[in-house]
Amino acid sequence: MSTMKFCRECNNILYPKEDREQKVLLYACRNCDHQEVADNNCVYRNVVHHSVVEFTQVLQDVAADPTLPRTRAVQCAVCNHPEAVFFQATTRGEEGMTLFFVCCNPSCGYRWRD
Repeated sequence: MSTMKFCRECNNILYPKEDREQKVLLYACRNCDHQEVADNNCVYRNVVHHSVVEFTQVLQDVAADPTLPRTRAVQCAVCNHPEAVFFQATTRGEEGMTLFFVCCNPSCGYRWRD
């Protein structure tokens, strides 16, 4: 079983790094210059795949997030609710940021982009 390793200097995560000259596996901090030799040469990789339902749920929950900004300058095209939360995010395959809106009506949750 793999465990995460943390830097002794600054408590950030240590990442695997190869020392090609010494031919040894190291754990290195990306914040400071701390490095340590790995006690095991096995590196684990964890890839999380999200389903479309998970992404939809995240966007619906966004409307209830009190930390996101709200606006009354837009109106929902589905239910005509006068309030929406908004945030910026990158869109896959596009450069730059996209402005997303989510309707604040709990029974609607319609989302659109500007």
